[in-house]
Amino acid sequence: SAYVPTNVISITDGQIYLESELFNAGQRPAINVGISVSRVGGDAQTKAMKQVAGGLRLDLAQFRSLAAFAQFGSNLDKSTQQQLDRGLRLTELLKQPQYKPLTLAEQVVLTFAGTRGMLDRIPVDRLRQWKDEFLRTYNTQYASLAATVETGEKMSDETIAQLTEAIKSFSDAFMPVVAAH
Repeated sequence: SAYVPTNVISITDGQIYLESELFNAGQRPAINVGISVSRVGGDAQTKAMKQVAGGLRLDLAQFRSLAAFAQFGSNLDKSTQQQLDRGLRLTELLKQPQYKPLTLAEQVVLTFAGTRGMLDRIPVDRLRQWKDEFLRTYNTQYASLAATVETGEKMSDETIAQLTEAIKSFSDAFMPVVAAH
């Protein structure tokens, strides 16, 4: 009886489902993570990325489901609206300009900030600016922290605290700039 599910998993493993709807919305690659299948995914990640991205796939799948549902009604409760808003931010956060790949440390820190709700107060239309300016600051003023994260090892409580403080400090300084525009 275990033979059939194993064979089905083997047949479908590595199937990536692309959607033109996601592509047209600016998401590249336009992979629908909710229905794509991979057993390898987590094994190919560093410990640091696993640590911060654990629930990212589920969060994005739930966001897409909620977004489709939300089109039919306008009265959303606060919790649902927050989930939709965070999903929009996560989607925006994952976008990278062509020919400008992010380092592992940059990917980890941005995923950390997004999945922990640290960007919930940043307007979605200003997130790209926040990301660009934060990464410049992170790579210069927090170079030793970036080097620690770049090792790919699981982050210590101390590293997490430093990262949290760096993001919070930058965001606090960034918000008055956003309000002024």
